[in-house]
Amino acid sequence: MAAVTLADIVARLGGELSGDAQTTIFRIASLDKAGPGEITFLSTPKYQGKLAATQAAAVIVPVDVKSVCPVPHIATPNPYLYFARLAQWLNPATRPLPGIDPTARVLCEVPPSVSVGATAVIAAGANIGANAIIGAGCTIGADVEIGADSLLHANVSIYAGCRIGARAIVHSGAVIGSDGFGFAREAAGAWVKIPQSGRVIIGDDVEIGANTTIDRGALDDTVIENGVKLDNQIQVAHNVHIGADSALAGCVGIAGSARIGRRCTVGGAAMILGHLEIADDVHISAGTLVTKSIVIPGSYTGSVPFLPHADWLKNFARLRHLDAMADKIRALETRLAELEKKSS
Repeated sequence: MAAVTLADIVARLGGELSGDAQTTIFRIASLDKAGPGEITFLSTPKYQGKLAATQAAAVIVPVDVKSVCPVPHIATPNPYLYFARLAQWLNPATRPLPGIDPTARVLCEVPPSVSVGATAVIAAGANIGANAIIGAGCTIGADVEIGADSLLHANVSIYAGCRIGARAIVHSGAVIGSDGFGFAREAAGAWVKIPQSGRVIIGDDVEIGANTTIDRGALDDTVIENGVKLDNQIQVAHNVHIGADSALAGCVGIAGSARIGRRCTVGGAAMILGHLEIADDVHISAGTLVTKSIVIPGSYTGSVPFLPHADWLKNFARLRHLDAMADKIRALETRLAELEKKSS
């Protein structure tokens, strides 16, 4: 990474600079570890006490903290966002040279700017956009569309007919377009598979984490709108619709035909049952089980706090008796009301 000055950074990204504008920056580091030649950031008040001892060459800080920062600093309303943009600038992604590896099997025309890695397979009828990168071992099915400037890391599988927009990033092991879990049961108990004839439609600027699976629709399409960010090991079932700019953390599970609004966030390991509607701007905490639709924006949490195991066993054993306890309470309330009536 080439060295830049604080003046260079502010000229490119904005912010209010205090201190020596010619301070040289070589890299970004954490607030605890940053030293000479390194810039760091403070994004939450809980770490403000660490500013006094920082050895960083400079710090990106909130506007209301600039007066207490002892080293050169850039004040901005959103330090974390500023850090993200600076990190993108200082750590540009490397890309392989265009061309098709001799061991790849490509059965369609691809633009000369596309890079196709070793042993990748691209089926007939696929449409690969300019500057796309298809990593080693990827499998691209028939009639798949992949937008310009998209990056598929090694061993991604895209089933036939699916569409991915421009500038997508798909990490290794992701499977897009596999069959949804659709079966009808016979009277004797056997399961009859329902053909999954829909597709997966993914918008622009979407990122999909490693080993995440997105099932194709049963009849209609599974849809992931522009700007959605999916972490690793997420399950998106058939006919799910995720609105633009939503972000889902690792191990989230979404059952079939659920609809998630725009700008939503879902914490790790949360579960959303099928056929539910989640409004725009809903934030679901980690581990929450969503069993009914959410129609009002806001934050929702539905997890039980953990306890020492012995306490958990003792407390939750009583759950089996809640109905009986409720009946007893109602009976006592009725009896008390009768006694009060007699006494009056």
